[in-house]
Amino acid sequence: MKESILDVLLYLFEHYFTNDTVPPVGDRDTLQNTPLFSELTDAGFSPAEITKAFDWLDALAEQRPQTTAPRTNGPTRVFHGPELEKLDVESRGFLLFLEQHGVLDADQRELVLDRAIALDQDELEMDDLKWVVLMVLFNQPGSEAAYAWMETQMFLDEPEPVH
Repeated sequence: MKESILDVLLYLFEHYFTNDTVPPVGDRDTLQNTPLFSELTDAGFSPAEITKAFDWLDALAEQRPQTTAPRTNGPTRVFHGPELEKLDVESRGFLLFLEQHGVLDADQRELVLDRAIALDQDELEMDDLKWVVLMVLFNQPGSEAAYAWMETQMFLDEPEPVH
């Protein structure tokens, strides 16, 4: 099975995060001795990918904002280097759309970009980017409405426009 960090993250998100039942993991040295690690390996994920996924989550948690005051009317974001290589025009436009319509603020957009670039994938498909956005919003205090809207968009056949 060709699994990726995103596959592990999606498994965790679907089975734990949405139910607020994330078991405590502790430090990296004790991770391999936890029931969660065993469950993930039983599900077919490699220990290396599991560790990378938890490192990804740690980096996301470390970047949680201390305040909930969003930046507004900031400079225009110019994509460069790995962002251009990993995100196609549609994905970059989607991020701009989310920011312009208040689903993401500038700090959250940067966090989405950081976490998207941190995935072990050469290119990120639109559905994968949407999952990254959903995970970032889930982790942001005060983003419940944006998370709920994004979650709705993920599971609708024809997404609703932002008003």
